[in-house]
Amino acid sequence: MTWLVERGIGEDRALLMDGEHVLGAKLRWPGEMFAGQHIEAQLTSKPSGARRGVATLPNGQDILVDHLPPDLTEGQRVSLTITRAPIAERGRLKKAQGRYTSTRLADAPEWLAGARETREFAEGAWEDIWHTASSGEIQFEGGSLLFSVTPAMTLIDVDGDGSPRDVALAAAPVIARWLNLFDLGGNIGIDFPTVEAKADRKAVDAALDQALADWPHERTAMNGFGFVQIVARLEGPSLLHRFATSRTGMCARMALRQAELAQGTGNMLLLSIHPALKAKLKPEWLEDLSRRTGRQIEIETDPSLALEGVSAQMISR
Repeated sequence: MTWLVERGIGEDRALLMDGEHVLGAKLRWPGEMFAGQHIEAQLTSKPSGARRGVATLPNGQDILVDHLPPDLTEGQRVSLTITRAPIAERGRLKKAQGRYTSTRLADAPEWLAGARETREFAEGAWEDIWHTASSGEIQFEGGSLLFSVTPAMTLIDVDGDGSPRDVALAAAPVIARWLNLFDLGGNIGIDFPTVEAKADRKAVDAALDQALADWPHERTAMNGFGFVQIVARLEGPSLLHRFATSRTGMCARMALRQAELAQGTGNMLLLSIHPALKAKLKPEWLEDLSRRTGRQIEIETDPSLALEGVSAQMISR
């Protein structure tokens, strides 16, 4: 298995590949903190003798820190390893979390160290995941999944036409696959159709055990109402969280990706987008797009387009 990284405009995209099969996906926007990153900050809040506190970066961003030595005092510089990146939610921001390190760490690890860079993923590989994350809905034989992000947890609603047992058994491997493709972690609730027989609930639990065997987590058994709760390590915002809080930003970056991959002849690249996306396109991003494509860029807005409805074409003028 190998992580492939596509260095896009305004974002880095990653796919975990096993041959031609996509097993996982991750997304990072430049300048964001990431799990495993080494940084230095000033300790700005720490009760006397406590092991937890708050450290602040020069830009004012706070980090919740644990494993602090009791003798450290406020105002000191501390070395940290990020354990969870900040996560935007509706109406609030979950602060980054970090762990104190006793020595200064000069060599900061790269995001997905050891990954192999590629100019372009296989056709459709990223698009399929992106559009599925945008809708939050997945169809499988006999049923469907609907993912919903809330501040407390990510909820997965399982529905289908067959018996509750059959629908739940068919959903288990599909859920496991998309947990990795969406880069989900934290608290996850799965609302299966109500499975009344205890033996059938145990069968679903066994199916989940098998499907999630390679994914570190803790899980409750299915209760009498068909609900299962999963807790997994949370390292940063999932693709679903990004769509929930930054849909226009996600769509603007995808528009640039589509423009960069546009084929044809002509001395100009015409990008037709919804007006809301134009406000998100930074001048340096457009300069990068012009450099990558070797063409002048013209932006055309159309309010009738959906945010995801982008058109990129080469023209001559």
